Amino acid sequence: MPPSAPETADVVIVGAGPVGLMLAAELCLSGVRPVVVERSAERAAEPKAGGITGQVVRLLDHRGLYERLSGDSAPPAPLPAYVYGAMPLWLHGWEDNPLYGFTIQQWHLEAGLEEWALGLGADLRRGHDLVGFTQDADGVTVELSTGTLRAGYLVGCDGGHSAVRALAGIAFPGVTSRRMTTRAADVVVPDSVRELLTDDALPGGLSYRRTDTGVLASIALPGTHRIVAIEWDRPEVPADVPVTFDEIREAVARVYGRELPMSEPGTDGPRLLRRLGGTNTRLAGDYRVGRVFVAGDAAHVHSSIGAPGLNVGLQDAANLGWKLAAEIGGWAPPGLLGTYHEERHCAGRRMMMFTLAQLALLSPGSESTAVREVFGALLAEPANTRQIATMLAGADVRYPTAGPDDHPLAGLWVPDLRLTRAGRPVRLAELARTGRSLLVDLSGDGQAAGIAAAWTDRVDLVTAAAENAPAEALLVRPDGYVAWAGDRGRGLTEALRRWYGEPASTPAA
Repeated sequence: MPPSAPETADVVIVGAGPVGLMLAAELCLSGVRPVVVERSAERAAEPKAGGITGQVVRLLDHRGLYERLSGDSAPPAPLPAYVYGAMPLWLHGWEDNPLYGFTIQQWHLEAGLEEWALGLGADLRRGHDLVGFTQDADGVTVELSTGTLRAGYLVGCDGGHSAVRALAGIAFPGVTSRRMTTRAADVVVPDSVRELLTDDALPGGLSYRRTDTGVLASIALPGTHRIVAIEWDRPEVPADVPVTFDEIREAVARVYGRELPMSEPGTDGPRLLRRLGGTNTRLAGDYRVGRVFVAGDAAHVHSSIGAPGLNVGLQDAANLGWKLAAEIGGWAPPGLLGTYHEERHCAGRRMMMFTLAQLALLSPGSESTAVREVFGALLAEPANTRQIATMLAGADVRYPTAGPDDHPLAGLWVPDLRLTRAGRPVRLAELARTGRSLLVDLSGDGQAAGIAAAWTDRVDLVTAAAENAPAEALLVRPDGYVAWAGDRGRGLTEALRRWYGEPASTPAA
């Protein structure tokens, strides 16, 4: 008998971390059938990231996930303060503060994203290891340890050591340094030490201090303190030597200058105890090879300083999701999938620059100290602090749109507009829950909505009013970025064709 045909899927996603789960959910919102394969039999329990910072908070709000994950029913609020290279950024009192963030453990984030993706219909398969793949003009044949899948597309969300990236032959150039050793642990400390390690001016019990011997960072958690000691040019410890609590205690004493009383948490559950040797800053040369893509840490690795990873990685997923869905749905205009690499590679490169700059500010030595003094003087100017905060948030990322005459909002993240629709107040973020594009007509005459009516199979029409409207109408992509903004509908037809292809019916004149 001839061999049976392999099982099929629209998209196979390798990796069930936050980026893979986010991408799966985004595809499901667009009616695409993703299969997520994960080599681990169970969700990872060890602590990793401890918070989310940047524009991604607003993306989560657009999907209704901010409230679900944070437990806060109010819209996200900007942070009153943050740090850059262990230097404080005072942000309170700004009307347009761009930097959002909230504390969440990565295991909690993954659990919430998994529940959301499964609820939307994603197919998650644990205990399936990628063996290899081949691609042709019609799709990708994915060989797993458990069998074969045939898919239209394959996406590697499988981390810094991505098998998908390696098998696709995607270069991963960058910088590796062995100078740094980072040790981190969840600890219990007496109240006197807890107060010592907590900076009341910074949000969430966050604290950073640079000393002559390294950097000590900490964040207050319920019942524990997460403490991180970073040192330079210490004797290298082989990776196969288990990290001990005494090792953490000694590193903290070296950096802080004296011993601090601390003990291991006595409760069950995930807790951090980790040593990392060196730093790795790398960016994939291509985010796409044919029908194969990479996203998240598979596309970029970097220092965790400033917590940029989830901000960039989850936005990779949102950017790619709707474009893949458009291609699979048959309505993508030529070149749409190519804009994934164009837009997100640039964002990844900027993030690498910011993390490397912060590492330079943290490093020991009189030269770095002098740079910090100069930098501190610059931060005394609110305009400079605002620029750094905007870069940290990723709020200055502007995607290419159509031309030099575009509205100033085009290519930027959409403002958090508070609208009045049918006599009732509503936030634009609440209208984005479906994951579809929005044409928001604020003109009062419906002209822009009339033009976009021919694309209602791909774009939802919203007529509303807004105080201090930035434009008469906005075309907002599913990932939250403005594809077009303008008055009297000028240029809207061209923008709709560029991003959404030809109309299903003849557009209005």
